[in-house]
Formats: sequence, structure tokens, C-alpha cells
Amino acid sequence: MKETITKLKIVEELHKSIGLSKNECSTFLEEFINKLQITLKENKDLKIANFGSFIIKHKSARIGRNPRTKEEVMISARKVLKFVPSKLLINKINKK
Repeated sequence: MKETITKLKIVEELHKSIGLSKNECSTFLEEFINKLQITLKENKDLKIANFGSFIIKHKSARIGRNPRTKEEVMISARKVLKFVPSKLLINKINKK
């Protein structure tokens, strides 16, 4: 079974590697995540060097169909978030 990394684990790793207090590391991580969210809410794409890009895609409204009942329903327009990993990240993941 895969292990899931949590904010708490990230804070602990930051604490070990940087040496700041856990409280300071937690504040840093929260501010970082908030900045990412604000940028994406403003419909701006986000690129993190050597990691990847978060791209906002706009999907138009369309007619969908319930596969069980075959009933047609209108699917509203929406924004979706797409992550495109950098080549460096892909290479690190595939390296054994």
C-alpha cells in the first residue's frame, strides 16, 4: 500500500532539514499553499521550476448523459486544474 504524505510530515521534514521551529515551518507551508491558491483563483497559470506547471483549463457547458438511465443533463461550464510535471521531475520519478 502506498504511503500518503501529509502537511504534518512535510513540516517535520522541513524542521529536520532547515532547522527552523515546527511552528515556523508550518507557517511557511501554509503561506506557500495560500499563495498557490490565490494565484490559481486569479486564473493565472503557475509554474514551479524543476517541478511542473499548474494550468487552469476552461471547459464549456455541454450536454452529458447518465449511462444508467440514458437521461440527458446539462453539465455547467467550469474550470479544471491540470498539472504538467517538468521533465526533470519525470526523470527523477522514473530513475530507479
